[in-house]
Amino acid sequence: MKFTDKTGKTVEEAVKNALDELKVVRDQVEIEVIEEPSRGILGFFGTKPAKVRVTVIDSPGDKAIEFLKNIFKDMNIEVQCKTQQKGDQLEVEIIGADMGILIGRRGQTLDSLQYLVSLVVNKDRDDYIRVVLDTEGYRQKREQTLIRLANKLASQARIKRKDIILEPMNPYERRIIHATLQNHPYVYTKSEGEEPYRKVVIVAK
Repeated sequence: MKFTDKTGKTVEEAVKNALDELKVVRDQVEIEVIEEPSRGILGFFGTKPAKVRVTVIDSPGDKAIEFLKNIFKDMNIEVQCKTQQKGDQLEVEIIGADMGILIGRRGQTLDSLQYLVSLVVNKDRDDYIRVVLDTEGYRQKREQTLIRLANKLASQARIKRKDIILEPMNPYERRIIHATLQNHPYVYTKSEGEEPYRKVVIVAK
């Protein structure tokens, strides 16, 4: 971690000196007071300044962006990354030209990259941060596609009175199918198989 030790007449002055050097704000650091200021004998002899250690805290968003920048540099792809944290969820948006290469077939490349970012962000953390990686609005488009698919296949299951097994999906996409049909009057859903080949099954009631 990046840190610096600074002194000042007061603790606040020492902290300010450290923040100025690190070019960060107070919310981005941890502050350790190493020595309190002392006025010494008669307020003059033996006077000691305050000394603090200020350490920059790497935010989940910063970790994600740094990791992605290194990945894209190796791939020779120019992109911009924006992050927004909402509670325990970190949303990462990748902006650039021809992002289809990052999405891959049915989002498989994007999902793999999301998994790697999640590993980096959650390393050495006590509280888990859920990472959602997106580009060109793919996640929303895919969600709408899955909702339409779920309703269409539910109708088929009802008419044909037989189970319909979907292709393997990641946990996020399976949740969309389950949520879409959870209150359906004529079918219910379940998951079968082991990762990464786990599938949703639509069953007629």
